[in-house]
Amino acid sequence: MHAAVSLIAERVRERVRLDGVDLGSDRSLADDYVRDEIRRYSERALGGSLPLLADERQAARDVVASITGFGPLQVFFDDDTVEEIWINRPDRVFVARNGVAELTDLSLTAMQVRDLVERMLQSTGRRVDLSSPFVDASLPDGSRLHVVIPDVTQKHWAVNIRKFAKRIKELRQLVALGSLTPAASEFLRLCVVSGQNILVSGATQSGKTTLLGALLTAARPRERIVTVEETFELSFTARDAVGLQCRQPSLEGTGEITLRRLIKEALRMRPDRLVVGEVREAEALDLLIALNSGLPGMCSIHANGARDALAKLSTLPLLAGRNIDSSFVVPTVAASIDIVVHCALDGDGRRYISQIVAPTGEVTAGTIDADAIFELREGSLNPTGSSPARLAKFHAAGVDVAEVLRGESA
Repeated sequence: MHAAVSLIAERVRERVRLDGVDLGSDRSLADDYVRDEIRRYSERALGGSLPLLADERQAARDVVASITGFGPLQVFFDDDTVEEIWINRPDRVFVARNGVAELTDLSLTAMQVRDLVERMLQSTGRRVDLSSPFVDASLPDGSRLHVVIPDVTQKHWAVNIRKFAKRIKELRQLVALGSLTPAASEFLRLCVVSGQNILVSGATQSGKTTLLGALLTAARPRERIVTVEETFELSFTARDAVGLQCRQPSLEGTGEITLRRLIKEALRMRPDRLVVGEVREAEALDLLIALNSGLPGMCSIHANGARDALAKLSTLPLLAGRNIDSSFVVPTVAASIDIVVHCALDGDGRRYISQIVAPTGEVTAGTIDADAIFELREGSLNPTGSSPARLAKFHAAGVDVAEVLRGESA
């Protein structure tokens, strides 16, 4: 059946070229073209010149996926239970469901992998080649693509696709999934409403970006939100929002736009809240300077715990240059970050919030002091009885967190 699908797909492509139409933007037109070519193929097959199709409906789906989608991978894109897809080598294609990896029975060829990557990159303006063996890109549906090619990899192209999560948009959905308690959800909502600077930490795939998007949905409707990311991943609903992403250098080595540049440009766009999708390097300095100027913001960071996240954020700005030292950075982090939310992923693939801490603004022996506001106890994220040491932003926004911290809203 594979040979028949390839033949039908090629005939559809030929008709598309002759008619000068774009099937990528019109799924119904693609279905019409495919249906016509399958009918013609079946008529010839009945005459004995071609092998019969065992399942015309499946053949139609395969051809449409080949023409407008991502070929053999399209079935995983269409499966809402699949969170991530990755290819280690053509005959080793994996998917993740609920955080758990599964080896699929799909086997591709090296040429199919290359063709799929080229198709995915077609609409992004990005490239992957010997001079640029890595690429990060956002697919049209919001999924994130990452590709590495030889000789950085040993032999085969390595492809990772982190699918766009359509299901979780709000904090209450995280509560329904058991990732967050009602009291912790309400506390975080009040943190957003009152303009607290929030740092979201966690390991890879622990749900940091999903949580950031849910937090942003809780922002006041009048806020203008500007987001800065290496590759577009954040998804949230807001009336006034602008998203910026980095740009790779051209073949001549020019035109690169870094996160540091984007943060500076974002500050010229009249934001009421600045969001950096993830800080990894020296851009942490530019973020801290922005937050220390009174602009509310959020960002995510890879870390093993909430306090580790504060320590890491105190280290990254040192990459900006020799004239930056910890005597400036550590107090700035202590003064700028109001709340740290740590995301965790257990062995069964369950994602949950394990801790919420609030820096006091003080530094002791080079370590930022922070109080645990919510902690995981017997599998539930509960108030510790402590209150954030700095309540000025809550009071200025007319927000009272006392009832929430006593657990009365849980």
